[in-house]
Amino acid sequence: MNSIFKTVASSDISISELMLPSNTNFSGKIHGGYILSLMDQIAFACASKFSGNYCVTASVDTVNFLKPIEVGELVTMKANVNYVGKSSMIIGIRVEAENIQTGKIKHCNSSYFTMVAKDKEGNSTLVPRLILTNLNEVRRFYNCIKLIALKEEKNLHKEAFDYRSEKALENIKKYNVRVEL
Repeated sequence: MNSIFKTVASSDISISELMLPSNTNFSGKIHGGYILSLMDQIAFACASKFSGNYCVTASVDTVNFLKPIEVGELVTMKANVNYVGKSSMIIGIRVEAENIQTGKIKHCNSSYFTMVAKDKEGNSTLVPRLILTNLNEVRRFYNCIKLIALKEEKNLHKEAFDYRSEKALENIKKYNVRVEL
C-alpha cells in the first residue's frame, strides 16, 4: 500500500474548448463521440496528474447525454479523482456548455472513468491514497463505492443463459423481433 496521500483538490483539472462546425453530427449538434474523446483526454490528464504516472482507461461508466451542445458554445469539462484503489482511480467528469453570448450554462453530461496507473514497463503501479477534505468529496467517494458494489453484484449474477432453448426463442417474440433460423 502506498504511504503517500494526496487531496482530491490536487487532482482538479478543467479544460474549455469552443465548439466548431467541424465537430457536428448530421443533425448539426456537437457529435457525442467528440465529447467522449475530450472526456477521455481529461480523465487521462487528471489521473496522470494525481498518480504521477502514465494512465490508461479501464472502463467508462454510464454517459447520459442530458442536453445537446450547440456550435459556438464553450464547453468546459471538470474532472477530479473521486476514488482510489491500489492502482486504479475513478475520475468524475462534469461537462457543461456555455452560450458565450448570454452566459447561460447548462449541464450536458457527467460520467465516471476508471483509470489505471502504469509504470515505465507497462505494469500496474500503486497510486497515492486519497485525502477527503469536505462532505462533497465524501459523498462522491461513497457513490464510487456503490458503483463498484453494483458492478460486483452484476458479475455475481451472470448466468449461463441458454439462448438456443425453445423457451428462450419463444420468449424473445415479445421484444418486437421475429426469429427466422
